[in-house]
Amino acid sequence: MEDLDVNGTLVWYYFVCKREVWLMSHNIVPDQDDSNIEVGKFIHEKSYSREKKEITIGNVKVDVLNKKDGYLMVGEVKKTSKYAESAKMQLSYYLLELKRHGLEGTGVLMFPKERKRIEINLNDELIRKLEKIESEILRICYAECPQEPKKISFCTKCGYREFCWS
Repeated sequence: MEDLDVNGTLVWYYFVCKREVWLMSHNIVPDQDDSNIEVGKFIHEKSYSREKKEITIGNVKVDVLNKKDGYLMVGEVKKTSKYAESAKMQLSYYLLELKRHGLEGTGVLMFPKERKRIEINLNDELIRKLEKIESEILRICYAECPQEPKKISFCTKCGYREFCWS
């Protein structure tokens, strides 16, 4: 396995399923015909269409990026707030990567189906937590094989469910 860069998707899955972190980092793609993946793609494509979308900065790809009064606003669109903590950490990681590139900004989690927004601001405590998570993600990714599957509530909607449970 070549050198790996941690990205927001791996941070998100770190809080949902560490096995999935390993699978994604090894380019094992989930079932692209899974209805949950299709719904997520649809929401992502159709929500907030007036705002800039999918901007790549370093090794992260953000959903929405706006500039207001010289300050960046990074938006992350999610299907549901059920995994709000995972989404918060993913967006916080994007803010950290911006900071590493000399850019300051604030984040907004957007849940269009719920008409809900949560503002995220990066602070020193969050930065320390993210740096620790980066190390843990790399440890998982460089492991010889993935962790054994564990049944969690996310499994029923996961694009890897057949891979893990067949």
